[in-house]
Amino acid sequence: MSDNNPPPVSATTAVDPLAPARLGPVSMRNRIIKSATFEGVTRNALVTDELIDFHVAVGKGGVGMTTVAYLAVAPEGRTERDQIYWRPEALPGLRRLTDAVHATGAKVSAQIGHAGPVANSRSNGLPSIAPSSRPNPLAMGFDRAASEGDIARVITAHGQAARMAKDVGFDAVEIHLGHNYLASSFLSPNINRRKDSWGGPLANRAEFARRIVAEVGEAVGGEIAVLAKVNMADGVPGGLWLDESLQFAQMLETDGHLDAIELTGGSSLLDPMYLFRGDVPVRAMAETQSGIVKVGMKLFGRFVFKKYPYQPLYFRDHARQFRQALNMPLVLLGGVTDHAGMTTAMTDGFEFVAMARALLREPDLINRIQMDLATTSLCIHCNLCAASIFTGTRCPLAVGTRE
Repeated sequence: MSDNNPPPVSATTAVDPLAPARLGPVSMRNRIIKSATFEGVTRNALVTDELIDFHVAVGKGGVGMTTVAYLAVAPEGRTERDQIYWRPEALPGLRRLTDAVHATGAKVSAQIGHAGPVANSRSNGLPSIAPSSRPNPLAMGFDRAASEGDIARVITAHGQAARMAKDVGFDAVEIHLGHNYLASSFLSPNINRRKDSWGGPLANRAEFARRIVAEVGEAVGGEIAVLAKVNMADGVPGGLWLDESLQFAQMLETDGHLDAIELTGGSSLLDPMYLFRGDVPVRAMAETQSGIVKVGMKLFGRFVFKKYPYQPLYFRDHARQFRQALNMPLVLLGGVTDHAGMTTAMTDGFEFVAMARALLREPDLINRIQMDLATTSLCIHCNLCAASIFTGTRCPLAVGTRE
């Protein structure tokens, strides 16, 4: 962890979330991060003008940092074939993107990771891997159990991705250790059924993620910030829960390679709505699929996509337990939509807040809040944005919402 990090904010030293802050070696104009939401506009797995426009809009809109999602460290680690993966052909476009975001005054982070069992091997044309062999409903096939060679290769690939991110101008990398992507699936007792040194007790299941984080930390050498997105709870029976996720976070803090942890939850594989909360637009999501997957979602989607009521700061209770157990900077995610919520997070001791859906509805929401602290978000948590991810992630209600 960088020596530049301030001590954790406490209830008696709560700061203005709109004031400048440091994240490791990075100076930010405020404590608000646009969290990673797959943008759905990366044709041929390359940067497009639409991707640049997406992040420039939230940069102009006032955030301290925006996060580009999701940049796979290996071609088989994509959730679908048009997702960017780190390779020489992608670098010029990523440099254009970082330059454009910097021109707005915002910083920009690259989310890096490997989708593992969330990858769609049918779309990618490559076998998908997981801790243990398991059915992959998206690909209508099976994930292959990761070999020792796969594990070593993926760890190395994270370091290579981080170096490339630094070289093309990213201010930070966020390592995706959540949502039952590959590193998170190794942590999950539900998914990781291995009998070797990568399975069983938490210390074994955590080793893969810890080596990834160490590889990334060594690769960037403190020149850019390093965050990790970590599940507090998978939200599924037999999955990672608070007792073990707290221990895992303490391991990461002790290892000392991170400048902050962004706290999240849910499983893109087994229970995606645990993360989102609010309405479940099953029919709209089914329309983005094809063939038997589309039919299956229409017939059985209501059983797969559970509904969780939305409430402001819905991860707060879980996250406060991490705040009590850790000294390192933490990012509160989930239901942060206004200045009051941001201030509550700061008072609780969180150093940063992350926002997503509210900024899809109103990319300039932070500027509006700065002009009037009583400004409230127009996001109604309908989650129709989740149905748009393969055709360009957007809020379908956003046009003409404010004058």
